Amino acid sequence: MAYRYKPPYTITTRILNCVVEIGEILGELKTDTDTTVVPKLRRDNQIKTIQASLAIEGNTLSLEQVTAVISGKRVLGMPREVQEVRNTFTAYEELPNWSAHSRKDLLAAHGLLMARLVDETGCFRSGGVGIQKGSVVVHMPPRQVRYRG
Repeated sequence: MAYRYKPPYTITTRILNCVVEIGEILGELKTDTDTTVVPKLRRDNQIKTIQASLAIEGNTLSLEQVTAVISGKRVLGMPREVQEVRNTFTAYEELPNWSAHSRKDLLAAHGLLMARLVDETGCFRSGGVGIQKGSVVVHMPPRQVRYRG
């Protein structure tokens, strides 16, 4: 004895037309996603991430200013902050080429992020570093110990 399922609705011409229309819209979205929407979303998210990450570090440039810097436009802002944006964007562009487990890639990332901002880039620091609030040192980490392995 074969059991035939009977859905709680009747498939009508209108329902079939809606299914076809939905399929066409999904096809258009997939095409857009593959060619134009995703790169724009990625770029927008990258710009937001750069702005938010740098803001945590004290960079005061707005999202609009960061977007302008990345687009190659001149921006009114502190030269150091503009350079931080340029460096971070360059590092993001290189990210797919780096390994998270590579010392060489870590130092390459540091070199890009710190270019034109500090004297020692792309290498481990040779001296101690403190954290200042204005002219007051608020944190001084322990002396650096070199391990010999």
